[in-house]
Amino acid sequence: MKRELKALFFDFDGTIAETERHGHRVAYQAAFDELGLGWTWDEALYGELLAVAGGKERIAAFVRERGAKLPDGADPRATIERIHRLKGERFATLAPSIPLRPGVARLIREAKSEGLRVAIVTTAAPEGVEALLEGRSGLRAAIDLIAAGDIVPNKKPAPDIYRFALEALHFAPGEAIAIEDSALGLRAALAAGVPTLITRSSYTLEDDFAGALAVVDDLGEPDAPARVVTGPAPSRGYVDLAYLRRITARSGH
Repeated sequence: MKRELKALFFDFDGTIAETERHGHRVAYQAAFDELGLGWTWDEALYGELLAVAGGKERIAAFVRERGAKLPDGADPRATIERIHRLKGERFATLAPSIPLRPGVARLIREAKSEGLRVAIVTTAAPEGVEALLEGRSGLRAAIDLIAAGDIVPNKKPAPDIYRFALEALHFAPGEAIAIEDSALGLRAALAAGVPTLITRSSYTLEDDFAGALAVVDDLGEPDAPARVVTGPAPSRGYVDLAYLRRITARSGH
């Protein structure tokens, strides 16, 4: 039996805003420089490192797999924690200046006006999510749940964070749709049984999105239609609730 759409689950980085390119990478580099590590994460390298979900995990992989040197005698775990904490502080100062991606605020407002629940479902740090949402025209008040960070043991592509959000809001998987920008996020949502729309971001253009209901370059606006990569086109030119209901109904959820 098909279920009614009752919730939107938004990923954060790359989905709500282009935070990876314009926020996190810049903040990491500032932290590295401040700590005198001599590390450089340029845009190309950072794109490769995004294959690892989670900031602390990404730093650990950089040290483990790419031979990055920690200060002599430094405790690896404590040093990674310190880097990540400092990076979070730098990101918080950048976040208010990072614009939301097209259609995000519009779709959240539409969902709330029709009584749907809205969650941010991410393995990013919750402090970064709050920093971006702070002061944005009541957007924070429209978010019913921020499921983020280390609240679950396994990060995307594991389904843990989606299962947490479903349980917290008391929904079955077919009653929500995920909006993601990456293959990692898509795999996490699908493993939890949540149908998924992809809005590609600048770092995920070449990802494999097999299994997504549709792939668009952004959600679009009335004066700036969404470009559809795969899947049905929105009848009004942009992603709205009618479109989300249509593609989830077609999926059999």
